[in-house]
Amino acid sequence: MAAKTSSFVTEIPLITTSKDLAILAARLEAGRQLYNAVLSEGKNRLQLVRNSELYQQARLIDKNDKKGKSSAFQKAREAYRFSDYDLQAFANKTAIASIWIKSHLDAQTIQKIATRAFKALERMAFGKAKKVRLKQKGQFASLEGKTNKQGIRWTGNSIEWSKLKLPGIIINDPVLLHGLSSKIKYVRLVRRILNQKTYWYAQLVCEGKPYQKLKNLIGDGNVGIDLGVSTVAIVGDKKTIWTPFAVELTSKQKKIRKLQRKMDRQRRANNPNNFNPNGTIRKGSKLWNNSNRYKKIVAKKREIERKQAAHRKSSHGKLVNQTLKLGKHIKTEKVSVKAWQKNWGKSIGFKSPSNFHFRLKRKAENAGGTVLMFSTRYTALSQTCLCGNKQKKSLSQRVHHCSICGLKMQRDILSAYLSRYVDPKTETLSIQLARNGWLGMEESLLDGWQHGSNQPARTTTSSKSPISNNGLEWVSSNLITREESEPARVNETRVVS
Repeated sequence: MAAKTSSFVTEIPLITTSKDLAILAARLEAGRQLYNAVLSEGKNRLQLVRNSELYQQARLIDKNDKKGKSSAFQKAREAYRFSDYDLQAFANKTAIASIWIKSHLDAQTIQKIATRAFKALERMAFGKAKKVRLKQKGQFASLEGKTNKQGIRWTGNSIEWSKLKLPGIIINDPVLLHGLSSKIKYVRLVRRILNQKTYWYAQLVCEGKPYQKLKNLIGDGNVGIDLGVSTVAIVGDKKTIWTPFAVELTSKQKKIRKLQRKMDRQRRANNPNNFNPNGTIRKGSKLWNNSNRYKKIVAKKREIERKQAAHRKSSHGKLVNQTLKLGKHIKTEKVSVKAWQKNWGKSIGFKSPSNFHFRLKRKAENAGGTVLMFSTRYTALSQTCLCGNKQKKSLSQRVHHCSICGLKMQRDILSAYLSRYVDPKTETLSIQLARNGWLGMEESLLDGWQHGSNQPARTTTSSKSPISNNGLEWVSSNLITREESEPARVNETRVVS
């Protein structure tokens, strides 16, 4: 088995003629049909595996015997030829039998399509997906090879694939030039529809590290993050960021809802027999009539959703770069996005906080950093004060104000600060370390609060909270006195929320 190496993607737009577009569309359709055939066959084989006695016996093996359990499941798979290699063999036989598919696709592309279908089935087999779906027309938008020596390959400044040559648009950009100068593992062809026009791009999967811009240099400090539904707080060694999370996407969501209502009215007007008197869709087989105006609205909605996805990706990437500029050792709470979806489903859907976490973790680990996502069960940072006091708060209470020591701080910022002092091994909060670091950090935290709220944060301190401008008075009069009066308090807190 070949050793795995780090990779990055360089994307290059291609110059295509009408003839090239027709050839690529035919090859993409051949890939879609082959993918659906392999997916259907793999789904049947997976069902046979699950119904077999070998599989049922494997389920009864003790979970502690991981090696034996894994070996038993592997035997059940082998008995019904459910593996990447077996599905590749099936894909090759299907393509040869079809003749038309084989005339449009090379052997390596056929194998990668089978692997793509197998990975989708594996997600369902391991419980990471509920089901797999066949690709409809327009949903299959990429083809790739296995190496840059055969099949789809990049030579010189163009793509070559079975008598098809597509020149790339090369510009004097350091990111692009870095990718072209690196070793190319394999090439992927991607189709995108922008404003109802078809464009093709070459994605060069290169070996090595991606180009690092000077403005996005990665720091080596510790960073605590508290990600919420509407805001995110990021606390580094010397800087604090408190900002709305993907708030700029709200305007696009309003346009999408307006188009959805218009589409629904048009659909009901064009198909009155498909709906019951109470407005629900009639059961049974139906024939849908869609007008040209309806199709234009669908295309307009699709374009807005594409722009929204691109804007979200750009917004997440910018926030990831800002975070890693403070440090590459990340600590954050492991929030339940599924629980958020129950209360704020639409907002979570278009903001996609889980995608932000994924991109942050991937980029930090590629840079040699670490990402700790600890459980909120034992830390309860939003309920914990720097003095060690625990007090439950409602979600509407956004400012932490301790009734014992008088500390007043924005709730998300304080949680992000405390997360920096969570032990990675025990997932417990060290209050003593958090106190020791407070003297040099309070100025940064208050500046982040003031900048995020666009109002002076220091003026919000009441008479009960003796916080001076540099924080020395609060620490000396509260933390030290509290430690002397309560010597039995332990440094490690373990709170069940």
